[in-house]
Amino acid sequence: MKAQPPNIDDNAATSLPARQFQRQDDPDWHWLEARDDHQVTAFLEAANSASDAWFQPLEPLAECLYSSHLARRELALTGLATRLDHFTVWSETAADAEYPLWWRHPNDKPEQRECFLDLQTRAAQQTFLELGDMALSPDEQWLAWTEDTQGDETYTLYLKFLPDGNPIALLEQIGAELCWAEDGSTLLFTRYDATQRPDSIWRLPLTLELDGRCRSDEPGLILCEEDPEFWVGIGKTRSRRWLLIESASKDTSETHLIPADQPATPPVCFRSRQRGVEYAVDHRPGLFYVLHNQAAVHFQLDAFPEQDFSGGAQQGTVIIPHRANVTLEGIDAWQWGLIATERNHDTAQVQLRCMEFTDDGALVRDELLPIAAPPVSIGLGDTPHFDARVLRLREESFTTPASWWALDLDTGERELLKRQPLHGDLSPEDLICERLWAESHDGERIPVSVVRLARLAGQPLPTLLYGYGAYGEALDPWFATARLELLGRGVAFAVAHVRGGGDRGEPWYLAGKLEHKPNSFHDFLAARNMLVEQGQAESGRIVAYGASAGGLLVGASLNLQPDAFCAAVLDVPFVDVLRTMENPDLPLTTAEYTEWGNPGNPRDARRIRDYSPLDNLAAQDWPAVFLQGSWHDTRVPYWEPAKLYARLSLANAVDPVLSNRPVLLRTDMEAGHGGASGRFKAWRDGARQDAFILWALGLANGVMDSRVEDDNDTAH
Repeated sequence: MKAQPPNIDDNAATSLPARQFQRQDDPDWHWLEARDDHQVTAFLEAANSASDAWFQPLEPLAECLYSSHLARRELALTGLATRLDHFTVWSETAADAEYPLWWRHPNDKPEQRECFLDLQTRAAQQTFLELGDMALSPDEQWLAWTEDTQGDETYTLYLKFLPDGNPIALLEQIGAELCWAEDGSTLLFTRYDATQRPDSIWRLPLTLELDGRCRSDEPGLILCEEDPEFWVGIGKTRSRRWLLIESASKDTSETHLIPADQPATPPVCFRSRQRGVEYAVDHRPGLFYVLHNQAAVHFQLDAFPEQDFSGGAQQGTVIIPHRANVTLEGIDAWQWGLIATERNHDTAQVQLRCMEFTDDGALVRDELLPIAAPPVSIGLGDTPHFDARVLRLREESFTTPASWWALDLDTGERELLKRQPLHGDLSPEDLICERLWAESHDGERIPVSVVRLARLAGQPLPTLLYGYGAYGEALDPWFATARLELLGRGVAFAVAHVRGGGDRGEPWYLAGKLEHKPNSFHDFLAARNMLVEQGQAESGRIVAYGASAGGLLVGASLNLQPDAFCAAVLDVPFVDVLRTMENPDLPLTTAEYTEWGNPGNPRDARRIRDYSPLDNLAAQDWPAVFLQGSWHDTRVPYWEPAKLYARLSLANAVDPVLSNRPVLLRTDMEAGHGGASGRFKAWRDGARQDAFILWALGLANGVMDSRVEDDNDTAH
């Protein structure tokens, strides 16, 4: 049996807010959407108070988890320095600081270090601070950046002369993204429409004086995207020759180009959009590279002569053809060739492919870069120079902290530049990760990653099962220091790589969206059941975890099989899917039609209604639930977890069998979708969450300072 926090009347603590604020004429609690109604904040604050009361007996455990987490980390951090054209830049975070400071020194003169952006001091004046983007001018004398001080993902643009000029606030209520043109006096930025969709790209001409003074002209519109399903973004090729303006929906894209040194030039469309065709453009001298899925569902790479470009859809030369078992996920162009990111469908593993060409275009090298033992994440690190022949790579796994390597393309030698330090009683050698496979309802094989203490291999353990399954996002291996607090107490951490994510390439994504969305839920439950059947997890001691679209995954799975889990954590969960998708005035709704469907179509509406968690709550015994929301969240509004909390806690209160299964809601009234902005506050929030998980797994009593002592002790 699960241990209960002592001296807590679960029924009184968790049902009081819902009973107090219940409205008989609104059983679905839609009135919570009225943000300006003072009763809404009163309800959320009452729920927070009830949550605090329930957690009070667990506070010593949460404090122990927090302190142990800090003891495992290197609190004073120095980022990896990056050499630019004139200066070398890096970040430093003091041991007691929430935010970093950015430093620089002239190349080859490390003794002349100077701080050029102090986020810790700026954050001291705010309850929330999130850096949106940061961009150095081409001559590296001016810094532009965007800040969000509400958590609602709207930003203010600042500019300063380096290193110590006064910050100048130039624009408010803009998007996060910034890009300098190569003329050194023009900034490009994004703006939102009424639904907070980035719908336009703007040009801001600047007059920059050597004494640090600045004047800005009125911004000029470059491009406005009228289609409500599309959003816009900006970038620049590594060659620094072209500015890129991309307009994209979930399944269609279009790119416009502007010469980077002539930002006033009207943008030219590279290839007009075609419904269902995605493409991206990169550049090397003389060539444009186009990664696309036209008649190539897993994507292929074509090359086009730069001199022939005039905005038409020329016939290109195939560089990497379409393949049946590999998705081509991305390309990075360099003076000497390309690095392609590829994903093998069978192994669900990403690799980097290096292709080198002679000046006349002959392919002289084509090989996969070596990786550590899979499953592992690998990607390019920050390597800004177009002609660089020493690349930075970043690797990590479920058992090994992030490492940064320098790869010399000429010698093949790899040099370790930095590895995330780890302290305490656990090292990577104490952990083991296995890749298992579950069989879903239709026979499809689902990858499941399981991490545990190596000495507990072969034993069924209390388990935390994590999933996401949307937007083609792959849950590639990642290391989390906080996770060691659970692993050290004999908990296994499992990841279900369900359809709807990109873990097995583009087909995996397509098989879990729109009409195929229920596959995600069946896959998650199949992963859970496989862990039990293979003796990996204890049947009655499995907690489900999902955030954002992962909250939908967990909520829908609980409706299908409520007894599959002893508890669930739903963080900013997307659970009111149908009602949200029926409201085009909400942020992101129209852009999501190609992911979930448009409820204006009756068939889509029925399909969404059939799985939307709040539309399928019934008189069934959901387990203990910890829900988390944020007042300023523009992606998943605070009212989605609040509605689920209200309805579940009322249902549990009237059923004596369920009254000891707490339903908890905690709403951060100062944060947005990503939660707390400061690292220490985020870690405290995580410690509280882990205390709930340990309680649900029956590991809360008597384990404040305990660890697994030997092979046969699972810390019950």
